[in-house]
Amino acid sequence: MEVKVKNPWHRPVVIFLMAVVAVGIVIMVSISVVQHKPLPQKYKYGIVLDAGSSHTSVFIYKWPAEKENNTGMVQQHHTCNVKGKGISSYFDKPHGAGASLEECMKEAKEKIPAHRHSETPVYLGATAGMRLLKMEDEMASEKVLTSVAHSLKTYPFSYQGARILSGQEEGAFGWITVNYLSENLRKPAGTLGALDLGGASTQITFVPQQIIESSDNSIDFRLYGNDYHLYTHSFLCYGKDQALKLAMAEKLRSTPDKTDAILLRDPCFHPGYNTTKTLESVNTPCMKPLKMPKEQFSHVGLGNWSQCQESIRKVFNTSHCPYSGCSFNGVFQPTVEGKFGAFSAFFFVMDFLNLKNDSLDKTKQRLAMYCSTPWQKIVQDHPKVKEKYLSEYCFSATYILTLLEHGYNFTSDNWNDIKFIKKIGDSDAGWTLGYMLNLTNMIPAEDPDKPLMPHGGYVTFMILFSLLILVLIIMAYIYFRRFTKTAQKDII
Repeated sequence: MEVKVKNPWHRPVVIFLMAVVAVGIVIMVSISVVQHKPLPQKYKYGIVLDAGSSHTSVFIYKWPAEKENNTGMVQQHHTCNVKGKGISSYFDKPHGAGASLEECMKEAKEKIPAHRHSETPVYLGATAGMRLLKMEDEMASEKVLTSVAHSLKTYPFSYQGARILSGQEEGAFGWITVNYLSENLRKPAGTLGALDLGGASTQITFVPQQIIESSDNSIDFRLYGNDYHLYTHSFLCYGKDQALKLAMAEKLRSTPDKTDAILLRDPCFHPGYNTTKTLESVNTPCMKPLKMPKEQFSHVGLGNWSQCQESIRKVFNTSHCPYSGCSFNGVFQPTVEGKFGAFSAFFFVMDFLNLKNDSLDKTKQRLAMYCSTPWQKIVQDHPKVKEKYLSEYCFSATYILTLLEHGYNFTSDNWNDIKFIKKIGDSDAGWTLGYMLNLTNMIPAEDPDKPLMPHGGYVTFMILFSLLILVLIIMAYIYFRRFTKTAQKDII
């Protein structure tokens, strides 16, 4: 007679135990997936408007809401160049300064998530162009700043102010930018010096190896838990555009007075260059107004580089130094040491002429050849470049070499310590990122999103739950063995 034995796996106790094991495994896998799910990164945003002498740029920065050593990890998110000239050009129509920002600020609204608008700070920093306007007409500069302030307040961001930066601040924030982007602020390696050149001013900033003898040239920062004692100086009126006016005015003053025509023979412009200019185009708050019999003069190029440099050197006064060392105009400067990053107009001019990587002597030779090239050929070779800008490259590059060599005292031995840079990574070199980086110290951090449980708790939970499942499996196995033996005895 055949005895039918019931399958032990069908016993209620075994079914219950295996169901509990299966549920336990599903719970463990689910918790593991949730625990290791990538957390969404919270970002904060900030907007800095760089109101320079020739144009305004709007920079949008973002950084993780949780900060490192009290300094936000700032990176460039978007940039927009405002159409038209700098805000200082609206001195006679101040309302136009604010209106000019409209297009770029609308872009900012689109680039920043709407839920972050109300907490996104907006800062406008005006530099040398507005410093010059304030020097010439303080009321006009205040009206321009009032106009841009009124405009910025109409956007859904947190307006924090529009002000004119000091030359010291501009230089120091530029230093922060190049060192932050090079990651020098978070490692013990030496820092980079910063060289900035705009249209109306130039800045030099670095950590000196000697005592700073002038308190006017000293500034301190604390970033990532480290203190930095910087030398910095900004030369107002020594940006490339203002320097050109100073150099041309010097030549015009030495031009013989003629009632019929004024002819300016300029070695800093290409041979064959010939155009008519007005005294108004040369006059600047940086000098006493020129007075000539005629309001116009003929500007004729000679293309002689050595004479050009000689004329530019007259712009720098190196005859007097009340300290152990000076740059020019009696301004204290320690010996330049270490690596330097040169940006803004330093980069754009040297990059256009492909002079970024040569030795000082080779740079001079190539620049002399360029300046002696006939104007007609220069125009043919660069048909898409505006003639005003194209005509000034010989002067601008010669000015850069003269400023670095005879102004800041670089030599052929350390010339290649200067790196001409536009961007580091995805961010522009300039003062705005450093400004934003410093200001994030005043912005409270948010708590980051956290995983389901702390790492230690997660490990403990997984071990205990695994042991529980293992015990259940052993219990099911033991029950299975006992049931099988019992069934075999019943058959016998």
